[in-house]
Amino acid sequence: MIKRTLHFGNPVYLSLKNEQLCVDYPDQKEESIPLAQRLKIASNSIQKKVSIEDLGVVILENSRVTVTTALLEKLTSYNVAVITCDSRHMPTGLLLPLEGHSEQSERFKIQMKVSLPLKKNLWRQTVQAKIKNQALLLKERGTVTADNMLQWVKEVNSGDTRNLEARAAAYYWKHIFDLNDFTRSQNGIPPNNLLNYGYAILRAITARAIVSTGLFPTLGIHHRNKYNAYCLADDIMEPYRPYVDLIVSHLVDNMDDLEELTIDLKKQLLELPALDVLIEGKKSPLLVAMSRTTNSLYECYAGVSRKILYPVYA
Repeated sequence: MIKRTLHFGNPVYLSLKNEQLCVDYPDQKEESIPLAQRLKIASNSIQKKVSIEDLGVVILENSRVTVTTALLEKLTSYNVAVITCDSRHMPTGLLLPLEGHSEQSERFKIQMKVSLPLKKNLWRQTVQAKIKNQALLLKERGTVTADNMLQWVKEVNSGDTRNLEARAAAYYWKHIFDLNDFTRSQNGIPPNNLLNYGYAILRAITARAIVSTGLFPTLGIHHRNKYNAYCLADDIMEPYRPYVDLIVSHLVDNMDDLEELTIDLKKQLLELPALDVLIEGKKSPLLVAMSRTTNSLYECYAGVSRKILYPVYA
């Protein structure tokens, strides 16, 4: 079953009732009323209910969203990624369960003992998958040849010491959008804002899958920044980035104004978890495919397998 993504961009009251997420939409005129009184009013307002077991991601994008602790407890017990946004409406916070797997302690021990050669081999596979998916997306868009990138896939060595990932990225970002002088930058011109939003959602999806597999998202195979709590998520999401780029490229092609992240733009980016990807020759929603990737990663850690499963762009 495809897990749902819920986005709340307006003031709402979120609570728990009978294993369901209850959404109350109060009258906007009530916003000036004290919180305690508003919660009483909410019981008489328009209400919708959603089964928590059907949820994969919940995004809170308004400072006046009220959430009960009982609901947060239930969401984490079902491994629902709860994302909070800042005043610029960009995802900045992520709530995940502390215990995501029944064998978590044992899996943490295995993860911490992973050898450096294995990490380098896994990073090689990751970079190869990323460059290949970038190349296939470029090829599909038909703006420029991608044969050179497909050749670089074959040349990536253990640990990518030649940094072919960066070389491929420079070529990729120069040609992926039909825009003059576009450069990929966190604070750059649009569509960088769309990419930032999409990658933040992808990062949350990845972290959710890592935790549900019983692994620790801070211990990466390549990323090591001591200030980064999601090094492993930043590693594993790399081959999935082109799926965000795919959505953004369609927006660039069909929308005139990308300066502001409107509700319509976000709606299309939030379709990412349900996007069909090809993994092991079969189509699967990205949210499900990510769990297969993280499970295969654990099998590599445990010595059961030597190959991490990534989707192939098609």
